[in-house]
Amino acid sequence: MNRRDFLTATSALGGGLLLGFGLPARGEIRDTLTTNAPFAPNAFLRIDRTGKVTFVMPMIEMGQGTYTSLPMLIAEELEVDVDKVAIEHSPPDDKVYVNPLIGIQMAGGSTAVRGMYVPLRRAGATARVMLVTAAAQRWKVDPSTCRAENGAVVHAPTGRKLGYGALVDAAAKLQVPEKVALKEPGEFKLVGTPHRRLDTSGKVNGSAKFGIDTRLPGMKFAVVAASPTFGGKLVSVDEAKAKAVRGVSQVVRLDDAVAVVAIHTWAAKQGLAAAAPQWDAGPNAKLSTADIVEQLARASENPGAVARHDGDAATAIAGAARKVDAIYQQPFLAHATMEPMNCTVQVTKEGCDIWTGTQVPGLTQAAVMKLTGLGREQVRIHNHLLGGGFGRRLEYDGTVRAVQIAQQVRGPVQVIWTREEDIQHDMYRPYYYDRLSAGVDAKGRAVAWSHRITGSSIVARYSPSWIKDGVDPDAVESSANLPYEFSDIHVDWVAQEPPGISTTWWRGVGSTRGTFVVESFIDELATSAKADPLAYRIALLEKNPRARAVLQLAAERSGWGKPLPSGQGRGIALCTGFGSFIAQVVQVSVDKDSGVNPTHVWCAVDCGVQVNPDTIRAQMESGIIFGLSAALHGEITIKDGRVEQTNFGDYRVLRINEAPRIRVDLVKNLEAPGGIGEPGTSCVMPALTNAIFAAAGKRIRKLPVGDQTRAA
Repeated sequence: MNRRDFLTATSALGGGLLLGFGLPARGEIRDTLTTNAPFAPNAFLRIDRTGKVTFVMPMIEMGQGTYTSLPMLIAEELEVDVDKVAIEHSPPDDKVYVNPLIGIQMAGGSTAVRGMYVPLRRAGATARVMLVTAAAQRWKVDPSTCRAENGAVVHAPTGRKLGYGALVDAAAKLQVPEKVALKEPGEFKLVGTPHRRLDTSGKVNGSAKFGIDTRLPGMKFAVVAASPTFGGKLVSVDEAKAKAVRGVSQVVRLDDAVAVVAIHTWAAKQGLAAAAPQWDAGPNAKLSTADIVEQLARASENPGAVARHDGDAATAIAGAARKVDAIYQQPFLAHATMEPMNCTVQVTKEGCDIWTGTQVPGLTQAAVMKLTGLGREQVRIHNHLLGGGFGRRLEYDGTVRAVQIAQQVRGPVQVIWTREEDIQHDMYRPYYYDRLSAGVDAKGRAVAWSHRITGSSIVARYSPSWIKDGVDPDAVESSANLPYEFSDIHVDWVAQEPPGISTTWWRGVGSTRGTFVVESFIDELATSAKADPLAYRIALLEKNPRARAVLQLAAERSGWGKPLPSGQGRGIALCTGFGSFIAQVVQVSVDKDSGVNPTHVWCAVDCGVQVNPDTIRAQMESGIIFGLSAALHGEITIKDGRVEQTNFGDYRVLRINEAPRIRVDLVKNLEAPGGIGEPGTSCVMPALTNAIFAAAGKRIRKLPVGDQTRAA
């Protein structure tokens, strides 16, 4: 069934409505074709004759809780028990399953609830209205006398009841209403209440399936090695020695990589070591982090594309009583997802099947179509749960590489990247170099603000059409739209690409790097004015009451202003992004022998309507740990054209004994829902470094913190 037929088909078949979804099948979460859809009023929802409700999930679950919060939206309007809603991964389709906030089928940018809050409620309400209408017609009563309740339609005057399963055939014959009334927030029974994660039990008992769990008849395993230097090429491999390893069946050569295929991963890994690939280091053989920073520093001396220009910041700064300047640097960062990067592919004469976990199934399908020359129907993406995404699985480079390998292998092959290969060939968050200046009056109040951002443009590679007037909107996020009020402000952007290094988004996207710089510099201005950092911020937020409120709540919970012992300090920061308002206070102890120890974090969240409060708290806690790990330890460095870090030994993640105590408070209101997957990460990094300054008097302008405090 083609796309046009998909969108127009409403014919009855075998007593049910047929819509042409290509859907996967694996227990409750499916990935095989399904055509027996007795009642499917929209792309997101099916109800069969047993009353079973199936939700076709437009996003992918990678730990953020969408497999609970999104079904809650459907269940709220449909009047069913959310625990009984089965989930299927949606097929690749950038039109039917488009993320309305991004324009393609994507799980990212903290957009799942924000983007699907109304569409999924409307989907559930549409089905409910049609089922109620079908029941009313059978009973020959006015629909207004009927109500939906717990998976059934009830006729209030007589108490008659029909389950949804008994109504689906009749409902399938009805015209789908264009407009339906949605519940008012005061009518919610499910939305806004804590609910256990629907994906937890499968992850505990092992039934949940990730990409790496794929097992197919006759499947082989491959381990891949790419050129250790950026832009390098493969020169030679010792194929005989590789094949001498028991279980190794094949060596696949590519221009810049080699893969060894075997009966299991261990044999493939041993075979790759025996192959001892030799490389031509290429044009970046001498590249170092210092070279990249020097290039960024030089580029930052030139005016950039203007992202914001209010008033005349240059004149105001020049005429101010004092000028405050600062340069901030943030390093390349890897994603280091817990599930190793992997992709299983089978290429046949008929097409290409891919089993993986991706945040962008539509883009991935398109990339494979381009590589293979196959049609859309021939490239089938079987999407799985993700064992961590953080932006890494917004990219399809691994899938393309796996398909290149599978084109030379008979039968299905699972390609796995070792942790070392993953960290050394990740697509990194860019290195950023920021210049800031502010003019302050005689009382220390900031009167003007100037900010120049220099770094790699992710958007220029990923979606050039998003660039307007030469400005990468991701690079200037939280910098051009900072929450504080200045009458004279100038923000510009200078694109400077590191040689041979592809960059991509990292958890928090532009907001993470922008928030760190803005909140750090605001703290510097408060110090320059000899003002309390909280009071200084509040004075600049007269027109931003939601931002003020979360700052005051976090400060109150932390005991802000109460004295601490020597060597301890509190730092505060604000993040306004993704439609949410987040404030955090971090408390640290600093010891010259043991370094920095974050002991407490207080977090206040205003994300508008709360679908599942438990998920919001969990995402704040997760983001805080992720952000602290990066701020304290995270850094990818380059020497002789290659990445120096190899594994968690030198790309540190916060250990459980190092984790602070975390408290999360939620602000209740009826504002539009905001995103929560990323701002926790964005906010905690400057809160930490501001706390370090309060404890040790050391201003951290370059991440990671590392041993900078000890050196003081």
